[in-house]
Amino acid sequence: MSKLDTMDRRLLLELIKDPRAQIGELSETLGIARNTAQTRIKRLLRSGILRNGGREIDLESLEYDVVAFVTIEVNHRELDGVIAALRTQAQVLEVYEIAGRGDIWCRVAATDTHHLQSALRFILRIKGVLRTETELVLHEHIPYRAQPLLTGMAETTG
Repeated sequence: MSKLDTMDRRLLLELIKDPRAQIGELSETLGIARNTAQTRIKRLLRSGILRNGGREIDLESLEYDVVAFVTIEVNHRELDGVIAALRTQAQVLEVYEIAGRGDIWCRVAATDTHHLQSALRFILRIKGVLRTETELVLHEHIPYRAQPLLTGMAETTG
């Protein structure tokens, strides 16, 4: 599947809002037939755009081929403002306050290195950001998962 059309993007947005939405709800919200909604979801799952039963979206399919982890050192008095500013940047996917080297860790997606560079410049211009360190993702080997934790818990509790 090469490009997503407007309806595919709207469908993905609805699934992000509510991954458990029923086909009938989706078709009503989007103003399309139930069969159309169901066919599109099946196609998105088959193509790999929707992963993990519809709870995750493959970033590469959205043409976000570059992912980076950015560690940010901040002036602690400005921490809340930095986090608020990061929240406004669509390319910032996750933000964590960390202990250790740096103060904030975030995952950033970009269409190419120039797009990443503009996101990094945005981050560096945020009041309170002292410096950043960026690491590019080459390949995802193990996506986010909770199943092994739950499996271990189920085995230890009788």
